[in-house]
Parts: sequence; C-alpha cells; structure tokens
Amino acid sequence: MNKVRITAMRQTVYKDLMEKYENPIQHACDVRVGQQWVFNPTLDDVPVDEQCPEGLCPSAWHSMKEFAVALAKGEGNFYDGWMQNPMSAMISCNDGFRPLSFYLEVIDD
Repeated sequence: MNKVRITAMRQTVYKDLMEKYENPIQHACDVRVGQQWVFNPTLDDVPVDEQCPEGLCPSAWHSMKEFAVALAKGEGNFYDGWMQNPMSAMISCNDGFRPLSFYLEVIDD
C-alpha cells in the first residue's frame, strides 16, 4: 500500500455562526495549519479505515478516511480530474464553525 501524507492547509473561522449557534467552549481543536501526518496502513489486525494517524483529530479523520484509504490502495483521480495531481485530494473536516482543509497526497517515502 502507498503512504499518504496529510497536511493541514487552511482554517476558516465563522465567528458569526459561532456567536449565533455554538455553545461556548474552551477548547475546540488541537490541529494547526502546517501540521503533517503520514497514513501508512500496516496493522493487519486493525481495519485500514480505522488506522487514524496518531495525533490527527478523529473527527477530521472520519471526514477524510475514505479518500486516504483509496489513495493508499493506489486509487485516485477522484471526480474525473478534480485535482491537478490525480493521486491527491483536498478535504475539509466537518466542523461547521471552524473547518480546516487538509491536503492528502501519495508519497514515495
């Protein structure tokens, strides 16, 4: 299987939506722009889509795991040419108040 690098690229914060709909919280997310993880599915006793890279937000992983698994299996070219690099994807986490975009790409390491 291929290794897939996951890079936190950009975060948007919708303060107006937070003020209107979100309950006040002290801590929302530990992920910071520029952080990277490598998805390297190697555990035989754990299903591939459950092998979240250590330190990556589990909720963000849930949003991207289908793409990461497909890339690891050598699949790509999602949506008939969506990405310039067919072995990559740009995926956002499912936090509607402060979504973070992640770039997933197959690497040769």
